[in-house]
Amino acid sequence: MTSDLVCGELDWICEKLDTNRKRFQNNFPSACSELGRYRIKGNDDWTNGFWTGMLWMAYLHTGDETFKTLALDNVESFRKRLSDHYVLDHHDIGFLYSPSVVAGYRITKDKGLLELIVQAAGCLAGRFQKKGGFIQAWGALDCDREYRLIIDSLLNLPLLYEASAITGNPEYASTADMHYDRVLHNIVRPDYSTYHTFYFDPATGLPSHGATHQGFRDDSCWARGQAWAVLGIPLHVRKAAVAGEREVYGKIVDYFIGHLPKEEIPYWDLIFTAEDKQPYDSSALAIAACGLMEAEAVGYYKGAGELAKGMTAVLAERCTSRKEDAEGILLHGVYAFGEGKGIDQANLWGDYYYMEALMRLKNPGWETFW
Repeated sequence: MTSDLVCGELDWICEKLDTNRKRFQNNFPSACSELGRYRIKGNDDWTNGFWTGMLWMAYLHTGDETFKTLALDNVESFRKRLSDHYVLDHHDIGFLYSPSVVAGYRITKDKGLLELIVQAAGCLAGRFQKKGGFIQAWGALDCDREYRLIIDSLLNLPLLYEASAITGNPEYASTADMHYDRVLHNIVRPDYSTYHTFYFDPATGLPSHGATHQGFRDDSCWARGQAWAVLGIPLHVRKAAVAGEREVYGKIVDYFIGHLPKEEIPYWDLIFTAEDKQPYDSSALAIAACGLMEAEAVGYYKGAGELAKGMTAVLAERCTSRKEDAEGILLHGVYAFGEGKGIDQANLWGDYYYMEALMRLKNPGWETFW
C-alpha cells in the first residue's frame, strides 16, 4: 500500500468514527453490527476497549481534540466498571484496558491512569489457577467445567507486563510467562494449527484436552484463533523481552497463509475450502496483518512486513465500503458462526485491528497500545 492510500483510508475511518461518535455519545457500539449498524450499549461487553482504542487512534491521526475528550470520558467509564467489578469475571481484561487506559496513559502521560492499569492487571491476575499454571478464561474459578484457557488470552497478557513495568513487581510478568507457556505447549497441535480452548484436570492441574468454542469442530482450526497466535506470539517476544518459539511461530504463520483461499481472506474456520461456500472472517486477516508487522519488528518471520502490507491492501480493496448507512469499517466478519452472531457483518475488533494495521503502516516503529 502506498502512503497516500494508507492516509486516505485513515482519513475515511476517522470521518466514519466522527459520525458514529455523535450517535453513541458516552455509550458504546455492540460487539458486531446488525444489517450494517451497531446497537447502542453500555460498557458491559469484552469488546468495548476496541471502540475507545479507535478514538485514541483517530486523535493521533487527526489531532482533533473531540476524539481525545470522548476517549477520556470512556476511560472514566472503564474506571467505574473496574471499581464495580461489572461483568469482569473473565480473562478479557486486557482487551478492555489496554486499548483504553494503557493507550490513554501513553498519549496523555496522565500518571493518574497508572493505578487504574495496575488494578486492571490485578483483576486479570486474580484469575490465575496455580494448579495448572494458567489464567482461566471464563466463569467462576471454582467451576470444574470452566477449568480452561483459550487462545485469545495471548492478547490479554501485555497488560500484566505493563503492570510489572509500572510497579517493579515481577509477579504480574511471571503470571503472564507461565500462562504463555501453557498456551504454547498445549494449544498448538503437531501440524501447527491451534485449538480454540484447552482444558486442564482441575484435580491435578495436568493437561486434559483441546476443544473449540467458536470454531467448526474440536479438531478444526478457527481462523481468528490462529490469527490470535500470529499476533500474540511476537507481542510476547517484545513485551517479555525474550526469544524463543521462532520456528514454531513460523509454522503457525505458514499454516494460516497456506489455508487462505484465492480471495486471500480466510473463511471463518480454516478447515473450509471454496467448495464449502462458507463466510469469510475479515477480522482474522486484520489481526494477522498486525501480527506480521509485530513479527517484522522483532525479526520473527522473513518477509513479514511485505506480507502484512499485502493483507492490509486486500482488506482495503475487498472489505471496506463507503456507503453512508454502514457504520462498520471492516465488512465480511464473523463473530460466532455457531450462535448465528455477526455473520458477514462488521465487528469492533475487525474495525480496530484494520485501523491499527494502517497506523502501523503510517508510522513504522509506532508504539501500539499493547
